[in-house]
Amino acid sequence: MGIYLNPGNDGFWEAVRSEIYVDKTGLIAQTNKYINTLQKYICVSRPRRFGKSITLEMLAAYYCCDCDSADLFRGRRIESDASFQEHLNKYDVIYLNMQQFLIRSKKQDVTDYLERVVLDDIREEYGQWFSEQETSLAAALERINVKTKKKFIFLVDEWDCVMRERQESEALQKQYLDFLRDLLKDQSYVALAYMTGILPVKKYGQHSALNMFTEYSMTDQKTLEEYTGFTEEEVKSLCERFDMDFAETSSWYDGYLFTKFRHIYNPKSVVEAMLFHKFSSYWTSTETYDALKVYMDMDFDGLRSDIVQMLGGAHIRINTLSFQNDMRNFRTKDDVLTLLIHLGYLAYDSEAKETFIPNKEIIEEFENAMSVGGWSEVMRVLKASEKLLEDTLLCDGESVAEALDRAHTEVSSILTYNDENSLACSIGLAYYSARKDYRLIREFPTGKGFADVVFLPLPHTGRPALVVELKYDRSVSSAIQQIRDRHYTQALEGYTGEILLVGITYSRENQNKPHSCVIEKMEVTVHGSGMR
Repeated sequence: MGIYLNPGNDGFWEAVRSEIYVDKTGLIAQTNKYINTLQKYICVSRPRRFGKSITLEMLAAYYCCDCDSADLFRGRRIESDASFQEHLNKYDVIYLNMQQFLIRSKKQDVTDYLERVVLDDIREEYGQWFSEQETSLAAALERINVKTKKKFIFLVDEWDCVMRERQESEALQKQYLDFLRDLLKDQSYVALAYMTGILPVKKYGQHSALNMFTEYSMTDQKTLEEYTGFTEEEVKSLCERFDMDFAETSSWYDGYLFTKFRHIYNPKSVVEAMLFHKFSSYWTSTETYDALKVYMDMDFDGLRSDIVQMLGGAHIRINTLSFQNDMRNFRTKDDVLTLLIHLGYLAYDSEAKETFIPNKEIIEEFENAMSVGGWSEVMRVLKASEKLLEDTLLCDGESVAEALDRAHTEVSSILTYNDENSLACSIGLAYYSARKDYRLIREFPTGKGFADVVFLPLPHTGRPALVVELKYDRSVSSAIQQIRDRHYTQALEGYTGEILLVGITYSRENQNKPHSCVIEKMEVTVHGSGMR
């Protein structure tokens, strides 16, 4: 057992002994299918603290031939798979944490340092098969394979750290990519190569050194969706175990969605919330908000408007295909937004090709980034939103309309009204503070159409539900009438208590007082509902 060759199973042993361990060993059945096939090159990119390193420790424990890991996997999902015994502890594993190599190499060339220390480790086991003077890791492994027929499984953590932390050095990046290509591509000694990072590998200018890899990214996780974070069922189980409210957990940490699994949760934050029995911004606290602000402040036409709309609850159409998969070559606002998807600050709906802010934790991070300058008009709207909610709950339609007039004036240079959809974005922004006690749903399905905005109160808040209908250049009475006629409130299945019907209109002709608002109360009981 060595440092880089067959590093053992201690990492996975610690994971399964932790107070919270969510069984993701089903992933092993997927990787087993690809061993010694043309699909043996796998690159999985996810945001930081989304379980990438734990996954590699699990794979190392399973494949490493110097381990006896049967007990660690007893009772886990993979144990019932037909391939479990076939591959358990049967391979030499080479585990490379690129972040460590980058840090330890200091002023040395990172790939030269890597080859030297890894060769020293491999020499203890296989030194008889290559010369003392050999300095190429790939050449040494070729010799070992020819003489012994041994194949290796490569596990590469933080594969993209050179791209992220040496952004200014394109020469170093190209050299590093050439090293990985020489080490892995078309090599008979590779049984499986599983790399993880934050960025996908497909494009770096015209250099496609790693085009043999199949990418599983935040824009398309393919068959690995359920291993990207915690699933809804896994979080429900944790909430029951730790007596935490599932609806509030969803509000804080849900929002990452894929084709099959439409509810993926941030694993780092869910674990911390369960252990500390408190909802807070755990994932975002591991990195300064300046990392987000740099990209928010980039000067691309329409970027600020898109961010403001997403703060208001909107989903923004995006083209993710032009992104160059690095952190400095941006051509359009879509490139910036695509990077924020890979970093975890935005979620992506691949079916609708739309991006959005996933949850309360991330919304707070956007607010923190805006609070330090450059977004003063938006911050004034956010700070006024508490009073707006209070006026709404008091059914003071006149005060609500006046507050919306002021909010519109503040953001009119960024967000312009063109239709009811843009009006809904502005309303969502104006009611920003409501998200502490509510879950905001745009285009809420009712069976007879869609309510423009619904605010569903989180459990134990004691707040009424809000059903908001918006009209553009129409009368405010028509908005309330539509809520009644289409029975929007009946869609709130299982909800009992007070509902406020909120009709809001915007008039282009009356610019002195463009907004109007009418608020009515409805009481919903188990046996029916009535207006009062």
